[in-house]
Amino acid sequence: MQLHNLKPAEGSTKKGKRIGRGEGSGHGGTATKGTKGQQARTGYQSKRGHEGGQMPIQRRMPKRGFINPFRVEYKVFNLGQLDFLIEKYNLPEFTPDILYINGLINRTDLVKILGNGEVKAKIPFKVNAASAKAKEAIAAAGATIEIL
Repeated sequence: MQLHNLKPAEGSTKKGKRIGRGEGSGHGGTATKGTKGQQARTGYQSKRGHEGGQMPIQRRMPKRGFINPFRVEYKVFNLGQLDFLIEKYNLPEFTPDILYINGLINRTDLVKILGNGEVKAKIPFKVNAASAKAKEAIAAAGATIEIL
């Protein structure tokens, strides 16, 4: 067997449709485009969401609610999770960069610590936000917390 002898397996390849190449091809005449209309013409391009003149779904659906463009989303960690994460990933300090390296957050995520649970680790915490209860608990455990 050599490169010039290679062929695909029997039945695995099909010939493409030759559209608009005469009546004998079986795809002549209207070239599988139906009869008349915008989509049968040359140069036709449909825009995203176009439904052929039917009212598009984004216009049929009602508007609902309000989206605040200034909302700040945080990736939240509770005090009860911290000891487990520090032990599992052997974290020298709790910062967004180290959390990103270990795959716990995305690059642009902001980190917030909430006060549910207890923490025993005495490592430095550098986060974007923390609740008052979380700050007290971390200080009581003998660790330092810095708000970025």
